[in-house]
Amino acid sequence: MQTNGQTSKTTPNNAVPVLDGGFVHLVDYMGSDLTVVNAARVSFAKESSWDGERSWTGAQEQVLSERDKKLIAYLAKHNHWTPFAHPQITLRIKAPISIRTQFFKHKQGFVENEISRRYVQDEPTIYIPRWRGAPTGGAKQGSEDFLTGSTLLDEVYRNLADDAMEAYRTLLAEGVAPEQARFVLPQGTYTEWFWTGSLAAYGRFYKQRIDSHAQWEIRQYAAAVGSIIQPLFPESWKTLTESA
Repeated sequence: MQTNGQTSKTTPNNAVPVLDGGFVHLVDYMGSDLTVVNAARVSFAKESSWDGERSWTGAQEQVLSERDKKLIAYLAKHNHWTPFAHPQITLRIKAPISIRTQFFKHKQGFVENEISRRYVQDEPTIYIPRWRGAPTGGAKQGSEDFLTGSTLLDEVYRNLADDAMEAYRTLLAEGVAPEQARFVLPQGTYTEWFWTGSLAAYGRFYKQRIDSHAQWEIRQYAAAVGSIIQPLFPESWKTLTESA
């Protein structure tokens, strides 16, 4: 199990910033492109090893043989997904509640543990959106281009958020249980969670959420997820997401 720093109540080191206050942070990962290859080759009682190659710095790098690269491409093309399910990645993600809901729709291959406001009473932060126009042409979901001259919208939103925060503080001060006081917090409240999933699951998530039809905010998170996973599993990620 490999690690990339510690978690924190503040933004972790090396986290990829998203939106105005969110992030995606690599906590742990297990496996490599070679794990995918050998999970497939075990069917024939075979095993591959890294090919050694000198980089421009003179250091020895671990690279796949061309034969193994072709195998990974074949597995992805023909939807042999189980070898891609053996590597595992744990991310810590901070996102608005309504965007977190879109993450949690991805169930197969994932498990999550979220900060609970039944127990946590520290001051939450609220996402301030960049406003977009309502969908046109009979579309029932999605949005159009970013709106200009949105000062009034910002003011209305911020006033509502301030009122909600004041109500939250008042309820806590009056002895209301945190699990009930949280009911007044808006959908734009940031939350955090650990998200562990297989490489295969993250590939499916990325392809669906990077798509131009997905909500703009979730696309920003998908891009951040991809930027973290791609260097860890370069051949597998390329083949899993090449049609995205």
